[in-house]
Amino acid sequence: MPVLEIRRAGAVDVDLVAPLFDAYRRFYGRDGDLPLARRFVADRLANGQSVVFLASSDATPCGFTQLYPLFSSLSCHPIWILSDLFVAPASRRAGVGRRLMQAAHAFARDTGAAAVELDTAHANVQAQALYETLGYRRDLEFRHYVLSLRQD
Repeated sequence: MPVLEIRRAGAVDVDLVAPLFDAYRRFYGRDGDLPLARRFVADRLANGQSVVFLASSDATPCGFTQLYPLFSSLSCHPIWILSDLFVAPASRRAGVGRRLMQAAHAFARDTGAAAVELDTAHANVQAQALYETLGYRRDLEFRHYVLSLRQD
């Protein structure tokens, strides 16, 4: 039985997280670009702009989740946006995603957050099922809008 470790990633872990982040971007239809993925993750971690949890199975990186801080004007508390969740295909259906989500939830509670929010693709029904089993509910009160400012 493989040993699964979930831990908060630091700047020293960029080379472990970057290939997973690149695979996440490819999952959502972006071209693979490992140097871009590495730079992006390195910048977020170096500047304290995100929190990344890394999953490793027998010391092999197999998944990650990335959170960004925000504040809720309505609740007057911090919230965390769970922007990214990715599990390598070979590690899916082994509880890795659930464990990453639980680590994110514990972190959010420890930081006094009012909520963890996320978006996912309409077609990503597998992720939606996981989120719903963890207590997430679709927001029926507010609509999510996006104004694209770049075409990449």
